[in-house]
Amino acid sequence: MTCSLSENERDRIALSAQREDEGIRVERGVVYMENPREEPMSESMQDVSERAMNYFREGLNCAECVMRSYMDTHEFGLPQEIIALASGYGGGMGKTKNCCGAINGAMLALGLKKGRRNPFEKETPQERTAELQILYQPFGEMVTEIQNHYGTLLCRELTQPFSDWNSKERRKFCQKLIGFCAAIAAKYAVD
Repeated sequence: MTCSLSENERDRIALSAQREDEGIRVERGVVYMENPREEPMSESMQDVSERAMNYFREGLNCAECVMRSYMDTHEFGLPQEIIALASGYGGGMGKTKNCCGAINGAMLALGLKKGRRNPFEKETPQERTAELQILYQPFGEMVTEIQNHYGTLLCRELTQPFSDWNSKERRKFCQKLIGFCAAIAAKYAVD
């Protein structure tokens, strides 16, 4: 029996085969990158990445690891207790497996460097809104880079291949993801 495929179906199958050759697979609409291409890290990116991964070994959650490592390597003049802002983001926001805590931690860390210190510094709501349009750019670029690297931002999709949340394999994967997110936050924090 022969089956004729449309041009779109042939293209989709060819793209799927190409993705598998590149270490990319798609399951139920989720893209998994088996061997994402790593770009070289600067010394400061490497430092913050290693610190974040070490904090994970010490029992900090994903968001706390990223934010804490960033706080260690930069002077913000803020109290150490500010880390409490990251505590609820672990496990994909309160262990609901929504937006990955490491990505949220990267957003918080980048906010320490690029965020507004006084949103009311601008006089009018229009000026404040215009300021945000500029401010959002590095945050959006960072999130896009993370999403392009991993194929998703959702904890449940990132960890879906691991049936046991407490497994060593899942923890190793998350540790690498935490290190990557910490390094990317450091990359986008550069002026």
